[in-house]
Formats: sequence, structure tokens, C-alpha cells
Amino acid sequence: MEFMALGWADSSLQGVKSANVVKFAAIRRSKISALYPGVRLVIPAGTFKVRSNDTDYKFRVHSAFAYLTGISASDCVPDSVLVLEPTAQGHEALLFIHPRSPRDTDEFHSDRRHGEFWVGRRLSATETEARYGISVKHIDNLPDLLNDDVETFAIHHEDPVVDSLVKVRKKREAKLLANISELRLIKDSYEIAEIQRAIDVTIRGFSDMVQAIPAAISVKRGERIIESAFNGRARLEGNEVGYDTIAAAGSHACVLHWMKNDGDVIPGDLILIDAGAEVESMYTADITRTIPINGKFSPAQRKIYSIVYAAQRAGIEAVKPGAPWSAFHNAASAVLAKGLEELGVLPVSAEESLEEYAGFHRRWTVHSTGHMLGLDVHDCAQARKESYRDGPLEEGMVLTVEPGLYIQADDLLFPAEYRGIGVRIEDDVLVTKTGVQVLSRALPSHPDEVEVWVANLLR
Repeated sequence: MEFMALGWADSSLQGVKSANVVKFAAIRRSKISALYPGVRLVIPAGTFKVRSNDTDYKFRVHSAFAYLTGISASDCVPDSVLVLEPTAQGHEALLFIHPRSPRDTDEFHSDRRHGEFWVGRRLSATETEARYGISVKHIDNLPDLLNDDVETFAIHHEDPVVDSLVKVRKKREAKLLANISELRLIKDSYEIAEIQRAIDVTIRGFSDMVQAIPAAISVKRGERIIESAFNGRARLEGNEVGYDTIAAAGSHACVLHWMKNDGDVIPGDLILIDAGAEVESMYTADITRTIPINGKFSPAQRKIYSIVYAAQRAGIEAVKPGAPWSAFHNAASAVLAKGLEELGVLPVSAEESLEEYAGFHRRWTVHSTGHMLGLDVHDCAQARKESYRDGPLEEGMVLTVEPGLYIQADDLLFPAEYRGIGVRIEDDVLVTKTGVQVLSRALPSHPDEVEVWVANLLR
């Protein structure tokens, strides 16, 4: 209807400023460009994923797209595609998007996927160029660009249009993902600042969760009160949670990926909370604390907690540039094994249990002591083993250190007072030139400090 197109004021944004990430994203693109001279690279943002019938999950872009463009969560448009087009000097970055809805078309009112009446305002092509420093094209022009004989590699299975336009080169594309992951192993100063921002939001979220403990105790399924308190903080100050929050009270703490969060929160038990906020840049934190629900550790709880605390201290001290990735895990494991030996539950000495053929201590501590952190909570997952878990720690890496002990409720090797206790302590750390910086150090972890922190918040 012509009437729909009448009477609209100019609503273009004025004075759009260049985002702080622009120079960093350009350097990242130049690094991947240098690895692929003469080859076109196609990096899709991804598309919607169906949750139920005609309802989609909230959209979150592919991390490689976020890394190479720097576009924030609120500015990301589903179905966008970054193309690094080969030139004599390297590559030209072209960003194909579905820009904001023109008022003189029926898209504004009728397109439920992209129409602003349905999904809100998006940046125009001009605004996107100004903010992110990348040449912007309409997504409808992508097929014409890709309809030639230029050698092209793409990330597949994220965008059906890209899948239909670019032939799968399985091995070479796996290497492309690996190369991007390996570039992400070392964080630039922008990334470190954004991870710190996510950590700061997460720490405030932990305080919210402690303050929610009385409400959680008062209802059935109180774990969900704890979860909701954190998720509210993540949405208020960030984009979203970086992963599903674990709020595991009592013996649920012995389930490593407890996400049902449908248990009761009972005074006298511990609650293990593993949570991280994702900020607008899509960098996330990942922190775990194990907290006495009534504010005081029992002797048995304190004993297990203290072993884990000492193991984490040892793990953090082992983080330094040039050390093998395995060093901090081995350091933490040695303390855990010794603690279990002193508790009398190991059938052999701690030293023998640590031998590769033995591993008896792993009955109570089955996971690795940490992982890379960044745009993904388990960052750089496609990096080659020799560059990541078989490689050295390097300045600029951000990782977690998170030992734990988990004594199942039916574990008869432990006296009754220990059964059902699960403890994990996790901090986010930066490898520095001389050692390590604990980015999440503002959140108490020593057992005495935890008790004081809880008491102060619950006054």
C-alpha cells in the first residue's frame, strides 16, 4: 500500500563513531589474509536456529565472524557474511548484510525475519561502514560475487546460502578454522579488556546470587532462584550468559555439568556455582565458586575445600610463559592426589597414583584443570593439538584454572560426612611477560574470605 510508505521522518543515525575494535579487527584480518594469498575466504555470521516450530533461538553469531569483524552483539544481523576478497595487496574485506528496512518498501511491515516493525532497528549499510570500517554490500549481491572461478574456502554448515554457493573443501576448510582458532590463542589488548569487563560483570552477578540465597532457601527448586539472579545481571550489564549457569546445591555439585538447576537449596549444604557473563563484544567470563549455604563450612566441607584451594594455588603458580600447557594441570593434580592420600582413600601413594598407568585419584577429579577463554567459553577449540594442549603457554593467553574434587553421595570409600560434597574453584587468568595475572582475583576464594564475603552480603 502506498499509504504505508508515506509520512516517515528521517531516522538515520547522526555522528556515528568508529568502534574501538576497528583497528584490532583489521590486524586480525591481515593475519589470516597473509595465510591465504589469492584465495577468497567466506566467513558467515550464521542464521537462526529453530527452537520450536516457528520460534527461533536467540541469534548469536559464529565466533570466527565476530573475531574478524568486531561487530557487537546488538549490531549483528543474522545471515550476514564476511568475504575476504583477494587483491594484489592481500585481501579486501567486504561485509554483506541485510541493512535496515527501507520505509518505501513493504519489508518494514511484512518481513517477520528482517522487518524493523518486527525485530527492531538495524544499522544501515552506511552506518555499519562508519562504525566498523568495513566496506558494506547488500546480502542480495553475494551470489554474483561468488559466481566465478576464484578459489574459495568457506565455513560451512552455518548459512544455507553460503553452503549452496561455495563447494565444500573439507580438509582445507578444517585448516581454515584451525588457523583462525590459533590466531585467537593470543589475545590483543582489546580482547583482554573485554574479558576483564565480562569478569567484572560476573563478579557482581556472584554477589547477586549470594544475596538471593535466603529466597532460594524458602522455595522448592531454589537452585533456579540462584540461576535467575545471575542471568538477570548478565542481561542487564552484558549481552547474555556465556553458557548455561550451573547452580548445583548439595550432591548436585558432583555432577560436572549440572544444568537442570531444579534442586532445593538447604542450609548446611554447599552450592557450587559456575557462571559467566557474555558482554556485548561477545567475550565471556567463566568463574566457579563453592559457597556454604548457611555461610559457614562444616569441618568436612572445609577439609575438601582447602585441598582444592591449595591445588588451585599450585596450578596458578605454574602458569607462566614458556611452560607447557600441562604444567598447571599437573601441579594442581599433585596437590589433589596428596590430599586424597592424607584422607586415606587412595589404595596407593599419591606419587604412584600420579603415574600415567595408575590415576586412582581421578575417581574424584575427572576433568582437566583448565581451558582457553575468549569469544567461546571453551575458546580456540579448533586449534591443532600441537598449538594448544601440546604447546607452550604464551604471553597474552587467557585461560581458566579450575581444579575440583567430587565425592558422590554413594561413595563408600569416604566416611559419611564427606559424601555428597563437590568443590570446584575456578578463576580466569592472563599469561603475562613474567608470570600470571588473576583477572578474577576480586572474587574471594580462600575459605575464611568466602565466609566473611557471604556474611557481609547477607547482613
